[in-house]
Amino acid sequence: CLRFAKLVKYRATRIFLAFMIMSAILAMFIDSITVILFLAAVTVELAQLLKFDPVPVILAEIFCANLGGSATMCGDPPNIIIGTALGYSFSDFVSNTGVIAGISLVCIVIYFWLCFAKKLKKSESYLESIESFPDPHEAILDRARFIQSSLIFGLAVVLLVSHANTHLTVAFIGTFIALLTLVCAGGQAMDLLRKVDYKTLLFFVGLFVVVGGLEETGVLEIVAGLIADWSNGSLYLMVAIILWLSALASAVVDNIPFAATMIPIIRTLAQSQSVPLATLAWTLSMGTDIGGSATPIGASANVVGTAVAMKAGYPISWGKYCKYCVPATLLVVTISMICIFVRYV
Repeated sequence: CLRFAKLVKYRATRIFLAFMIMSAILAMFIDSITVILFLAAVTVELAQLLKFDPVPVILAEIFCANLGGSATMCGDPPNIIIGTALGYSFSDFVSNTGVIAGISLVCIVIYFWLCFAKKLKKSESYLESIESFPDPHEAILDRARFIQSSLIFGLAVVLLVSHANTHLTVAFIGTFIALLTLVCAGGQAMDLLRKVDYKTLLFFVGLFVVVGGLEETGVLEIVAGLIADWSNGSLYLMVAIILWLSALASAVVDNIPFAATMIPIIRTLAQSQSVPLATLAWTLSMGTDIGGSATPIGASANVVGTAVAMKAGYPISWGKYCKYCVPATLLVVTISMICIFVRYV
């Protein structure tokens, strides 16, 4: 982050653009929560140093992280669930949701630029000599561990990208990389294990038991039947219903359980209505991934980003968040629908 800031000569508008794109790209491979955790923190530091308001940049980073996560199988938890359950690979997501995310990112960068560029440009008049600004090298506290961690992360990306060719499951790759990290951590391994979110893991176990029960008792089949009736056999209507329903639901409830619940529903729809399962899968993926961006509680990255801003003394109200992110969400969902109609229907 500091390298990018130095590269663009600490100009607020350039930092704004660079951090938006960096947020989207990093979120393709790293969990969006982690991306926002350090991006938002660095944004606040730079904002205090360069005397600009960090809120616009943090809002854009949050949205772009969620958008970037939709591009790959490992970018967002709903995609991991969809890909694993339906047998899609990393390259399948990149060539389908990745294309939609790429088109959407261009539009979103323009949208946020139009919203905030004028305000950020005003702060550049206060820019002092950049010679006194922090050196990016100072951010690395342990160079050996930094190189070690970077190599492990690089290996994780390579294994995830090539898992369709190596026939290694995403679960195996995740477990292998975790074990390798623990081995390399040495004496710090126990500290890492204590930081694992065991509550979330237990939540997933319980969630899939409940979804399995709903599937076995025929409840999900009834829901699939209702969607089929509403669409009246039209794939256009079916895609629109699944996309907007997913986006709306993900804005108010966690998108992970919603995606898990919808998978058997789209599978049943594909079989009973003779429609391509892949089309419904990409529709569900884009709806759940993007819908969560609309509200401060729609996705975990939103909660983390707003919390970092508040802790630093820059509170982001529901009104301010929704004022900019709801239109952005509607824009991306509309773009997704048009792309799916043109390419698959």
